[in-house]
Amino acid sequence: MAKKLKVTYVKSTIGGTQLQHDCIRSLGFRKLHEVRVLEDNAANRGMVNKVIHLLKVEEV
Repeated sequence: MAKKLKVTYVKSTIGGTQLQHDCIRSLGFRKLHEVRVLEDNAANRGMVNKVIHLLKVEEV
């Protein structure tokens, strides 16, 4: 069974860089406190690591 990541968007990108804003949008977030369950692969891990300070991440 493939591992998954439960990612919660907890802090805004206001004042952040365009790269951070793009990563949040690419992960599928639109509003604060949304939760997404993502596949645990290299692409998603890379985007999460760029904005880890804005997210809460748990392995499912």
